[in-house]
Amino acid sequence: MNQKTAGEPVTHSYQFAYRRSPDQDAADPVRHPVVVIGAGPVGLTLAVDLALQGLNVVLLDDSDRIGEGSRAICFAKRTLEIFDRLGVGEGLVDKGVTWQRGRVFLGEGELYDFDLLPEGGHKMPAFINIQQYYVEAALAARVGELEDFIDLRWRNRVTGVSRHSDGVTLTIETPEGDYRLAADWVVACDGSRSPVRTLMGLDFAGEAFDDRFLIADVKMTAAFPTERWFWFQPPFHAGQSALLHKQPDDVWRIDLQLGRDADIEIERQPDHVIPRIRRMLGHGDFTLEWVSIYTFQCRRLDQFVHGRVIFAGDSAHQVSPFGARGANSGVQDAENLAWKLGAMIHGEAGPGLLESYDAERGAAADENILNSTRATDFIAPPSPGEQRLRDAVLALARTTAFAKRMVNSGRLSTATTYDTALSTPDVEAWGGSARLGAPAPDVPLGLAGGRRGFLSEVVGGGFVVLTVHDHAPPVAPAGVTLMVIGTDLTDAEGLFASRFDARPGSTYLLRPDGHLTARWRSFDARAILAARRRALGL
Repeated sequence: MNQKTAGEPVTHSYQFAYRRSPDQDAADPVRHPVVVIGAGPVGLTLAVDLALQGLNVVLLDDSDRIGEGSRAICFAKRTLEIFDRLGVGEGLVDKGVTWQRGRVFLGEGELYDFDLLPEGGHKMPAFINIQQYYVEAALAARVGELEDFIDLRWRNRVTGVSRHSDGVTLTIETPEGDYRLAADWVVACDGSRSPVRTLMGLDFAGEAFDDRFLIADVKMTAAFPTERWFWFQPPFHAGQSALLHKQPDDVWRIDLQLGRDADIEIERQPDHVIPRIRRMLGHGDFTLEWVSIYTFQCRRLDQFVHGRVIFAGDSAHQVSPFGARGANSGVQDAENLAWKLGAMIHGEAGPGLLESYDAERGAAADENILNSTRATDFIAPPSPGEQRLRDAVLALARTTAFAKRMVNSGRLSTATTYDTALSTPDVEAWGGSARLGAPAPDVPLGLAGGRRGFLSEVVGGGFVVLTVHDHAPPVAPAGVTLMVIGTDLTDAEGLFASRFDARPGSTYLLRPDGHLTARWRSFDARAILAARRRALGL
């Protein structure tokens, strides 16, 4: 890990060596099943997920390092469950700062607090705060463990994209010259300034906001609790907003609203940043780790799938950071895409399966953009009338419950519930917290060998059928893993029964991404096979 000194903000990065690939010496472009462009959290997640399906992946990145600044720091429960399935979740939780409570202030007074995971019985916490470079480093190390399947090439910049009916040819620039590479499928995870998107002449639709915000990561020892603190009109930053979050290594994230007219070049200078933070903290006993100025954009591509080129993460959609929806939605893009692309390559899917990636993750992007736009408009009202309305809501929120519900400091990231029209609709009412189209809620269970564990540890990666022991042991249909609650898994605490509204015979089909795709009150092998075929687009 390298650090800059000389009185400037410290940045952390992990540097990797460029290595020449045999593909660069081939007379004709060498063809690969999948090429993923961009070794950020989304591209790394996708590559690992595909590799765990036994698929060979070439992963290209135009840099030779990860982690210039902390960037994304809030990783949600759903994302942590995905990381756990990929083999890095527990380490990240151990390193990260776990939190689930937050407080919202107006001036010096507290308006309300909230709890993001009021129930127990989940393996993963509601959120952890951890610098993005640690997440990328953990995923890059996992890629190294899967090097038989993943060929990670640093300092390989894509400069040309030629699409064909059955694949894509890329032109790639390296320190030793250009070469060409062929792929059955290309996934662009190359960020908000996506070169692939530019090369293909695609553009975003949506809204860009004028207000500017300062991000500063500071290293200090402080006794603040591990909670999300958000201020409207704080006394140390009059008329604006502020946010405080704890990260590992005694680093604290501070966001300060600067307004529409702030000069970016001036405001990012330490001699401007440090006095602002000193006023907030009431002391100067800190050092700067990282500073950035940003504006919000809530935009997306009209389509994420363009023939054999697919977009995921910030290359497909952008949202404001309030609500921690950027990196979390990108990782969930990767998981949604990985099993579908794997099914296509293995010949198990119908030709329209990738349309469901576009539909499901497009709907997720719309949901995130809507929530982010509403939060941004509340935090930084775009007109005098909206400012007066916002201030009236804040004033009423001191004493009224309905106004508290209208306060919006960023609705925090939750997993998307997909349209059940793509699945099998319920034919009767179900109770509990499990919902068709949503990830199966986690519960503690007894696992094989008498070990205590969680449902999230045994689902995901393939189609799974859960059925509650009735009388005769059922026979697993082809293409699914069958687990019987009461024999293979035990529900000693009764939380599976409660959250899934389960009774003897109740049966549930989970997709490879852990989303509940169908359920029945009795085991029916033919119905299960039909639902699986429907989920595969057959």
